[in-house]
Amino acid sequence: MSRSQPRFHLAFPVTDLQAARDFYTTVLGCGIGREAPRWIDFDFQGHQITAHLVASMDVADANAVDGDRVPARHFGLILAWDEWESLATRLKARGTRFLIGPKVRFPGRAGEQATLFLLDPAGNALEFKSFRDDSQVFARESAASPGPD
Repeated sequence: MSRSQPRFHLAFPVTDLQAARDFYTTVLGCGIGREAPRWIDFDFQGHQITAHLVASMDVADANAVDGDRVPARHFGLILAWDEWESLATRLKARGTRFLIGPKVRFPGRAGEQATLFLLDPAGNALEFKSFRDDSQVFARESAASPGPD
């Protein structure tokens, strides 16, 4: 089967491999690929992410984005709007603690998007976002567009 869109691979540190397994399979619904005593490959909606066991985690820096402190080190998926809404609803129903709760960022501006952030058990930040208009994924504000308030 050919794919028109490349898959990404991302390796990230975790301090508890079993907690990572539980989170990525139970909370996010990922399948498991290859694994070894110190790492696990997860199927992240067709993308390969690999949790690597480490002794400790460093604290990540954050940047201000539309009024939120967004962790500089994070990863995630861009979902269809209805998939994002379904995920946000499911996570809220589970009582998930959000780093940044579900919201629409940049409303009425270039790059308008729904977004949410949460942490996995090792403190890795994940972002799930969606664009009502997929052509806005890489949109930039023009000089005539209003800037942030």
